[in-house]
Amino acid sequence: MNEQMAYRIRVEGRVQRIGYRRFVLDNAQELGIKGYVRNEKNGSVTIFAQGEEKNLNQFLDAIKAPPLPISIKSFLREDARPDPKMKYFEIKFGSIEEELQEGFGAMEKEFKDYRGEFKDFRQEFKDYRSEFKDYREEFRNFADRTDKNFKILDEKYGEISSKLTQILETLQKESIETRKELTRAIDTLSELVKKLIKSSG
Repeated sequence: MNEQMAYRIRVEGRVQRIGYRRFVLDNAQELGIKGYVRNEKNGSVTIFAQGEEKNLNQFLDAIKAPPLPISIKSFLREDARPDPKMKYFEIKFGSIEEELQEGFGAMEKEFKDYRGEFKDFRQEFKDYRSEFKDYREEFRNFADRTDKNFKILDEKYGEISSKLTQILETLQKESIETRKELTRAIDTLSELVKKLIKSSG
């Protein structure tokens, strides 16, 4: 079994009520790290991480670079004594009241971010609404022209359909006559072949 190492880490910044503990947990489980992550009263997060050196280094690199909107200002690491009793990684939750505040705080932050983002787009939507308003008359004119064109096509199509029907009927009659001629020719050829066979026999 490879030697186990351990670190105790204090992370400060925008790390509570924003999903950082879950991010740490996911990376720990992926890399086989044992330990825990916990929110502190002062707004920081404490992490105890234990595992093989290679995996620990990968874990530290990952949790130092979380996705937005998480933001780390300070990442302090110190050596710790490995705990042989640790079998997995967990989130050490606070009281129900604290965890509810954590959850609601995360949702509130997400909504604020999205509200600010949509606020930036409101003027663009207004501009597009004005632009589409200008196009309504064009679409109306296009619809009128299209309706007229379909009426013209319907009239022309009636004439074309009649002519095509006449042509197809003529071709069909000629095809019947052609088949009759071919049948007579084949019959005549068959009779000649029979006579040649008899005479040669």
